[in-house]
Amino acid sequence: MDLPALQLAHTAALVAAARLRLPLRSHTWKGQAGEFTGSGTGSSLDFQDHRAYSPGDDPRHINWQAYARTGTYTMKLFREEVRPVVDLILDASESMFFEERKAARTAELFYFITESCAVAGASLTIHAVRGDGSAQLDPAALRTHRWLETARALPLTDPAIAPDLAKVPLRSNAIRVFLSDLLFAGDPEPVFRHLGQRHGSIVILSPWLEAEARPDWSGNYEFIDPERHSRHPHRIEPATLRQYLEAYTNHFALWKNAARRHQAALARIPAEEELVTALFREAVPARALESA
Repeated sequence: MDLPALQLAHTAALVAAARLRLPLRSHTWKGQAGEFTGSGTGSSLDFQDHRAYSPGDDPRHINWQAYARTGTYTMKLFREEVRPVVDLILDASESMFFEERKAARTAELFYFITESCAVAGASLTIHAVRGDGSAQLDPAALRTHRWLETARALPLTDPAIAPDLAKVPLRSNAIRVFLSDLLFAGDPEPVFRHLGQRHGSIVILSPWLEAEARPDWSGNYEFIDPERHSRHPHRIEPATLRQYLEAYTNHFALWKNAARRHQAALARIPAEEELVTALFREAVPARALESA
């Protein structure tokens, strides 16, 4: 993708981020000060409860009116306001960017996640994975639109292997957003176990193409492996197409079943329609996103 295409994707993401956001308010947070309700008590203006005074408590929170009436020290408790924590993992595999519309949808989703975090004041870290290569992306690369160049330049041994998420450091109690088309072989269980560790919540946004899900192949084709940039001639008979469609359906059924077991939100976002429309139809019902 060139710079104008990335800028267009960023514009579409800004429009979507004004109407939708990550499910931050449905999560119980711990950590730095911010505007979201936490799991403990803090110093916001939102009164929560009273409790007896204990030595070492902040005297600023003593209920002096109650002390004047009862002669007993009690503490005013307020809801803790904390900063959400989001770990974004971008699958930078070639299949995510091989086709123009899918590349644009991937970039739109990437920008949407980062803009959603910015609006919420979330603490965001961004990781790119490609095969066995991984790197943390500098947020400054978002402003210059250089993030894709960095992600696609990751050194790796075999570009065709599944993204190695085990190398990605994850923070406690974070929402882990995995942006991937999930078009790699293997059991999804290790991915969910890794993303769910240390009290993590999992959101998967998966861009896809109609041509991938329901191809109309018939006759002789030369297929291109986008990961290895190799070409493979095949003749597609009706039985071959049925086998492909069955394998494709079963592959994503495995991911959906694993998502249910791990209480993860998984939404597949088509690349052929407007971003906001697709997110409202697919991501909101899946609880991967919520209305702003």
